[in-house]
Amino acid sequence: MEVIAEYSFKNGKDFLEKHHVNELEEIREIVSLVDASVCRTKKSKEKTMKGKMLYSPIDLNKRFFELFEERGWKTVRIDVKTVIPEIGETHEGFREMDKVTNKVGVEIQFGKYAFMVYNVCAKMTIFAKQGIIDSGVEIVPMLNMANEMSSGVSHFEQMKTDLEMRGEADIDIPVLILGIDVVKRPRQTFSLSEWIGEQQKK
Repeated sequence: MEVIAEYSFKNGKDFLEKHHVNELEEIREIVSLVDASVCRTKKSKEKTMKGKMLYSPIDLNKRFFELFEERGWKTVRIDVKTVIPEIGETHEGFREMDKVTNKVGVEIQFGKYAFMVYNVCAKMTIFAKQGIIDSGVEIVPMLNMANEMSSGVSHFEQMKTDLEMRGEADIDIPVLILGIDVVKRPRQTFSLSEWIGEQQKK
């Protein structure tokens, strides 16, 4: 696969190049080693593309995880707990980061849009507050690739737009968002408005 575009949130790229250059190079290498062609295994049941073979988020995640684990990156889980006094109950659960090494957290996201923004604006700050990471990398598909996956999968273009419009806060940490695709394409075949229209039809 190829890194097509990047968005440096809270000076994420500069921070990583200064403090974690080896980890950043390793992430880029892993992206280049993922053969997405073997992950086109999901047969669509959606009416607008019934029978079409799509890229499987499960298979893509599995391949990314394997490559990270071969290089010693670990999945990290932390327990969380909060008290709800109004109902007299304690809520317990956990938060999990896909891969971590040397205080760099990585999230590989081929899912719903809400998860992409949550990773950067909530989960990574939680893990930073716990001292587990000091920066992050979010790996997401470009729009063209999202069009070859199930409906509801978000993309780099949408995420970059919202993060730019949201702006940065003091609590945010440096994050580099990498937009990836199977191949470099001269231009997007779908505009954002066309993509929204396609999603509404499904």
